[in-house]
Amino acid sequence: MEFFIKHQKVLLRSIGAVLIVVSFAAFFWTAPKKGFTENEIAAANVARMEAKMAGQSSSSSSKEPKESPFLQTYKQTQEKQMRYMLIIMMVFGIGFLGYSFLSSKKGA
Repeated sequence: MEFFIKHQKVLLRSIGAVLIVVSFAAFFWTAPKKGFTENEIAAANVARMEAKMAGQSSSSSSKEPKESPFLQTYKQTQEKQMRYMLIIMMVFGIGFLGYSFLSSKKGA
C-alpha cells in the first residue's frame, strides 16, 4: 500500500495517459471508411471480368444476402455501446490526469 501512496502521481498520470491514448486509437480504428480504395475497385473489376469469362452474369454474383432487422439493430446497438465506452474512457483518462495534477500530499 505504501508503494501506491508513494507513487500516486506517477500512477495516476500513467493510467490517465494510457486511457486517453487507447481511447483515441480505438476511436480512429473503428471510424467508418468513407469510400473504396483503388485496390478494392481494381479487385472488384477483376472479379467481374473473371465472372464474365466463366459465363456467369455480373448482376447475379454481386447480390449480397440482406440482413435481418434483428441483426441491423444489434449492429447499431453495438456501435452505440462502443462510442459510449470510448467517451467514458476519455473522460476517465482526463479525470486521472487532472486529479494527478490537482492532488496534494496531506499531513505534510
